[in-house]
Amino acid sequence: SGAARFFVFCHGFLQLSQLLVSGYLKSSISTIERRYGLSSQTSGLLASFNEVGNTLLIVFISYFGSRVHRPRFIGCGAILVSLAAFLMSLPHFITGPYEYDQSIVNNSWINTTDLCQPGVPGSWGNLSDAGCTPHAARENHEVLLVMFIAQALLGIGGVPIQPFGISYIDDFASERNSPLYLGILFSVTVIGPGVGFMLGSTMLRFYVDIDKVTGVQLTNKDPRWVGAWWLGFLVAASLVALSAVPYFFFPREMPKEVRELRSRSEHVQSLSLTQFIKRKYFPLVLLRNLRHPVFLLVVLAQVNLSAMVAGLATFMGKFLERQFSLTASLANMIIGAVNIPGAMVGIVVGGAILKRFQMSLKQCSAMCVLGMFLCLLMAFPLLFLGCPTQEVAGVTYSESSEFGHHALECNLQCNCPEKAYNPICGSNTIEYISPCSAGCRMISLWIFLSSLQNYTNCSCISKNGLVGSAKPGTCGTSCFHFFLPFVVLSCLAGILASTSHTPSFMLILRIQPEDKSFAVGIQFMLLRVLAWMPGPVLYGSAIDTTCILWEKKCNRKAACRYYDNNLFRWCRVHAGCLTPWGSSSNRTAQLDTQKTPNPACAPQGGWKGAVGGLSAPLQVNRS
Repeated sequence: SGAARFFVFCHGFLQLSQLLVSGYLKSSISTIERRYGLSSQTSGLLASFNEVGNTLLIVFISYFGSRVHRPRFIGCGAILVSLAAFLMSLPHFITGPYEYDQSIVNNSWINTTDLCQPGVPGSWGNLSDAGCTPHAARENHEVLLVMFIAQALLGIGGVPIQPFGISYIDDFASERNSPLYLGILFSVTVIGPGVGFMLGSTMLRFYVDIDKVTGVQLTNKDPRWVGAWWLGFLVAASLVALSAVPYFFFPREMPKEVRELRSRSEHVQSLSLTQFIKRKYFPLVLLRNLRHPVFLLVVLAQVNLSAMVAGLATFMGKFLERQFSLTASLANMIIGAVNIPGAMVGIVVGGAILKRFQMSLKQCSAMCVLGMFLCLLMAFPLLFLGCPTQEVAGVTYSESSEFGHHALECNLQCNCPEKAYNPICGSNTIEYISPCSAGCRMISLWIFLSSLQNYTNCSCISKNGLVGSAKPGTCGTSCFHFFLPFVVLSCLAGILASTSHTPSFMLILRIQPEDKSFAVGIQFMLLRVLAWMPGPVLYGSAIDTTCILWEKKCNRKAACRYYDNNLFRWCRVHAGCLTPWGSSSNRTAQLDTQKTPNPACAPQGGWKGAVGGLSAPLQVNRS
């Protein structure tokens, strides 16, 4: 009917807007790490913290899916999501400007620079650590508190949106049209994170303090660059608030199938929450669903795959930045314009095939297995597409093993602080953490632009027997030719895996028709507790173990400056278990550096084995 189609349109727009918030957070997670000095473990916990508030309420709310005014509940949840998104941008307005290490201050070369200055100890007044005060430390804790509260509210507001929307559509759509409607809904839902990454690509091109300072000397290619991460949350919050309005005007029941719905659930609708608990309906219905073998296996398969997707989605942008030396803006554009639309195409194709052939439950399961098997074939080469770790003097490269970070013989007289971070690329293709660590004593400027051109008279850089020079910024990687094959294969793998999305949900809805709302609620609860909550945290923890140089902020470990790219790549694919044997195989590649990271993927593999231990069921669905 027209009413059902309009509801599908409204719900698609709401879910697009809601997931725009979470997608945008993932697109800006590496920028937030750099801005506030967070480890990947902390940022992973932040990204998944919205599941905490959601999990506490999802099952109880879902049980009353056909017993309350579902559209109004959805509208109220959307308003709360909008408020949470506004709150996410608040830290920008309660903190001071972003500070970074630099060689030129206010377009003039003064004595407080990060150049090599023998005999001038303590002349590092413009280094970012100079602003480390008790107030700054307290401010950082306040920022984290605000963000975690916002994420918790975001999860609570999202509780009624998807379960109520799915059951509302399935109740009033015909059995023939329901798979297509759900396929369209899921595909539009996928667009939300995609638009979030595209929004991130746009906003991160602007400097973070665009509203506070002018004349910024950094470019978005500089590793110290921090984009305007907060702008996107304001845009997303406004869209969610707009999409919430129509839900307050939808009826409790669609006109088309009111009679059928009442005859089926007239008794249970009269139950209040108190009666529901006192009469012990909740444990009975819960056990009835959990004891159904097909339902349990489908949900556990979704748990396995959702944990992988949650971790990969959170840190995919960071992976592309580090592996292929991309800017945060370009990495987000690739994810939002290629990978996520590919998943959307797979979901639509899966729903269309389901409608065209009117598949039985057994055929739905076979379709899921086939899609995942083809996905594995496409994903396997990703294990070998990536770049080696760049050569960084004193970190991954040294002509002498007697010296640690920054302590090269050629710069001992410079008294370089370990906290300095202003990477430069020497004429010998070796990267240095700062001009001081390269022994550079002079700079040359563009005359008319008053901007830095290069560093000269660098005692640690030698080329053809002469003292070398360096240019600002990192040296990057030399294997950009792997980037296009990586993007193509990952996109094809996502398309094939996504074809199993709609069939797996139809399995959930058709196994216990009388409990469809509750079954969807149990499904989402288990996904949150076992996949979406721990997934990003465990991925972040594994990624942190591949760090070979940490930033120090107020005498604490902050964001990572350099990763072992080989370990990072293997940990991303290996811990992500894009192949079924990923959880049990040992790490097979490790760069021989001065600082060897701890085993990176053990937590992921061990956890995955503990949760699922599935081989065949693992291939049933990809969430």
